[in-house]
Amino acid sequence: MPTALIIGNSDGIGLATTRRLLDAGWSVTGLSRSESPIEHAAYRHRVVDVAAADYAAVLAEAAEPTPDLCLYCVGIGEAIDLADMRDEVRTFEVNLTGMVRTAAGIIPGMVARERGHFVGLSSLADELVSHEAPSYPATKAGFSNYLAGLAKAVKPHGVAVTTVRFGFVDTKMAKGDVRPMMMSVDRAVHHIERVIAKRPRRYTAPKLAIPLVKALRFFT
Repeated sequence: MPTALIIGNSDGIGLATTRRLLDAGWSVTGLSRSESPIEHAAYRHRVVDVAAADYAAVLAEAAEPTPDLCLYCVGIGEAIDLADMRDEVRTFEVNLTGMVRTAAGIIPGMVARERGHFVGLSSLADELVSHEAPSYPATKAGFSNYLAGLAKAVKPHGVAVTTVRFGFVDTKMAKGDVRPMMMSVDRAVHHIERVIAKRPRRYTAPKLAIPLVKALRFFT
């Protein structure tokens, strides 16, 4: 039975992916800030914040033995408040540092086994600059860049790392008055299933959004 560890799976894409993998015969462990609605013989769950001091210890316990797949789905983003910028720091801790802490806890075990797949959900926003929410695209730029380098580092050891770059997906993270090419959660999970099967270094969907994002760079 293949095993998966999914970080950030109490709702949205993480929750839907968890259910899809369980239906496909996987054993899944989930870590998130909230309790999980899933009850399944092949599922276990731990409540933890990726920015908490005890996250590394909880992750180590959840990743024993090393899973075949680790999927990092955690992401937050808010408009900047120049009178109180604590949320800016929190966004970096969750979106970027939390992912690197997760990779640091998982990748060595995969390298030792000479197999495994680490998948991180980034965003097409990794190419943008935003004056309204500068921390979100900045963290996604670092996220995508780091995983691109990590993918090359681990390839000789039989391990795959994939950066998934989505546009707008119909979750609580899809904010703003204009949300072009909105993707359903089911469609997003379909793409993740393709990523698990093909193990590319980088996967972007929808591809039609790529020229739109490149054009937006000139207006931000």
